Amino acid sequence: QVQLVESGGGLVQTGDSLRLSCAPSIRTFTLNVMGWFRQAPGKDRQFVAAINPNGGITYYSDSVKGRFTISRDNSKNLVFLQMNSLNPEDTAIYYCAARRTRFNDITTSVDTYDYWGQGTQVTVSS
Repeated sequence: QVQLVESGGGLVQTGDSLRLSCAPSIRTFTLNVMGWFRQAPGKDRQFVAAINPNGGITYYSDSVKGRFTISRDNSKNLVFLQMNSLNPEDTAIYYCAARRTRFNDITTSVDTYDYWGQGTQVTVSS
C-alpha cells in the first residue's frame, strides 16, 4: 500500500520561510513524478509545484514561482518544498502527490496524480 506522509507545516508570519517534506513509501520512487498541491478553505485543490523523476525538471504555478522550490532526494525517498517570502494567501493545507510510473511527464491537474498524502497545514499570519 502506497503512503505519502507530509511534515513541516506550521504557523508563521508574513515573510517567513518553511520547508515541507514528503516521505512516500513507494518502491518505484525514483520513477515517479512528484507534486505539491494546496487547498485553502472553501477553495478547490490547486497545483503548486512538480518535479520529474530525476529532479532535472521542475514546474511551478505562477503564484509561487520565484518563492517556492521543489526538490527531491532519490537516495532517501524524500520530496521537499522550500517556501520563502510566505504571505497570508499561501495559507492552506499542503498535499504531496505522486503519479504512476508509466506517466513520466509533469502535469498540473489534480486528476492526473494517483497517490496522495493526508496533508500538512500551513498558516501565514499578517
